[in-house]
Amino acid sequence: VIRAKAVSAKEVDSGNDIYGNPIKRMQYEIKQIKMFKGPDQDIEFIYTAPSTAVCGRLLDAIGKKEYLIAGKSEGNGKMHITLCDLVSTWDSLTPTQKKSLNQRYQMGCECKISRCLSIPCFVSSSDECLWTDWAMEKNNVDGRQAKHYACIKRSDGSCAWYRGMAPPKQEFLDIEDP
Repeated sequence: VIRAKAVSAKEVDSGNDIYGNPIKRMQYEIKQIKMFKGPDQDIEFIYTAPSTAVCGRLLDAIGKKEYLIAGKSEGNGKMHITLCDLVSTWDSLTPTQKKSLNQRYQMGCECKISRCLSIPCFVSSSDECLWTDWAMEKNNVDGRQAKHYACIKRSDGSCAWYRGMAPPKQEFLDIEDP
């Protein structure tokens, strides 16, 4: 998970398919601004399919847009992104999301977020947070919980949604600001 901007783009060969035909990929050279989660070295390139028709993500390589990118690192150290990965412009993130990248999201690494696709739905264990944006906000994947909440582990070992600008207190038990 990085904050970065693309500085150039070019189509490159990425091996051959089972029939011997070359596989094309877009290679974005990026300027990494901050690593939130990932390998110890800077990411220099991000690879994706050459069009959205084959699940590629297109980045603006001539503008000055900064992105939050959550991709996948392959064994060879190359970072890949698809349409299924999180790629958002930095300016589109809420203040809560930006602050949570530095302070809160790591508090939920042991928690599981379970999707609620239709009401009613329930958590099956105490280490889950129920994500209801899809069910409650007419199929919206970028709703209130996604923009303003963080699923974090509480002092009693259970997980719950936290909302607020201040870092949660150690004995956090509620989803509202203290």
